[in-house]
Amino acid sequence: MLFFEKIKKNYLLLFAIPAVLIYLVILLPDCRGRETFDEESIIDSSDVVTDEYGIEITALTEIKGKVKNNQTLSDILLPFNASHELISGMLSNSKGIFDARKIISGNNYTLYLTNDSLQSLNYFIYETGPIDYVVFEFTDSINVWQGSREVTTKERIISGKIESSLYRTLNNINVSDLLALRLSEVYAWQIDFYRIQKGDYFKVIFEEKYIGEKFVGIGRVIAAQFNHWGNDFYAFGYEIEDKREFFDENGKSLRKAFLQAPLKFSRISSSYSNRRFHPVLKTYRAHLGTDYAAPTGTPIMSVGDGVVLEAKYSSNNGNYVKVKHNSVYTTQYLHMSRFAKGIKQGVRVSQGEVIGYVGSTGLATGPHVCFRFWKNGVQVDHRKEKFPSAHPIAGEYLAEFQSRMVHIKNILDKTPVEIELQPLASEIKAESNRKL
Repeated sequence: MLFFEKIKKNYLLLFAIPAVLIYLVILLPDCRGRETFDEESIIDSSDVVTDEYGIEITALTEIKGKVKNNQTLSDILLPFNASHELISGMLSNSKGIFDARKIISGNNYTLYLTNDSLQSLNYFIYETGPIDYVVFEFTDSINVWQGSREVTTKERIISGKIESSLYRTLNNINVSDLLALRLSEVYAWQIDFYRIQKGDYFKVIFEEKYIGEKFVGIGRVIAAQFNHWGNDFYAFGYEIEDKREFFDENGKSLRKAFLQAPLKFSRISSSYSNRRFHPVLKTYRAHLGTDYAAPTGTPIMSVGDGVVLEAKYSSNNGNYVKVKHNSVYTTQYLHMSRFAKGIKQGVRVSQGEVIGYVGSTGLATGPHVCFRFWKNGVQVDHRKEKFPSAHPIAGEYLAEFQSRMVHIKNILDKTPVEIELQPLASEIKAESNRKL
């Protein structure tokens, strides 16, 4: 009897062991080489389910992740049964749409796998930013397309008084730093943002972009008032023939022949002077330029349209670029770490175009750009020069501009300083959605 019992147990083990192995191999998820994901869900429904990217994902497994430092496309996809051939096909098929080799750490991605034993990769979605994304589909052949989330735009009006910097003031009233950059672009010809002082104040009507309730960016600046050194500078956006520019309350363009500075944001470390102690030579000598200190690699812009006269190295100036703007004005940019691509003698450059990057080559103690300005062959302090504006609004548009401008200016003038107001969509939407 005992003999038969032992045989029975051996038979049970003989069938049980293969059954367990089959369960482990087939039924359990394939975890070979995969990392752990915070979000993994199975979409299993008899109804058709569509995701935020507009993809039908019924009966698919969804996995969300973020690109890690130094992670490549292969690092992400190979653990999910994607072959090297498939990844190569992705690179080929996405040419002209997206360079899949240049994924950025920190950006989000989503994978959709079949909800079966094979767990085949059906979709890979890479978010290039909070709004835009690229979809790779692998169901039949490799298809690639770009998409964008639906964005809601809300108007907002704010005001603030400068205590130390524009950035800090905006942070104190819960506004994105991006607005500081937009204002620096709007007032690039009127206000030197390296010289704004305590007590200056501003009022701005602008747009914020949202996806659902999530803030994703700054939209248009509709209008602004900036009081600098006791002077009011108004800016009203207006579109003429699909080109949007800013004009003052009299219809004069804010755009002028030259930018106020060759960098967007930094600080003046040394001003134009006929007698300055040179930090390297240890002697007093004229400093016929303005030094703007900024981190190495900060883009340097040409302050106006012109032609490059020189782009070379000298022992004193280091790497420098000299631009001739017209028969009267010439500018020079010294101590660059390197030149921008394509910048060489004879090349035509546009106002605001990057021509090089901040460095400390030549006679320099730290990273900065020494900006020099010639008028009729004589070096002058560009911050004391008065430059003419570009063309004002043409006569046929002036009446319409003034009608809309008066309405918006009235809102700005009534806005108290240092008080953040709720969005005034009902008052400004009708105008801002048009040309202002």
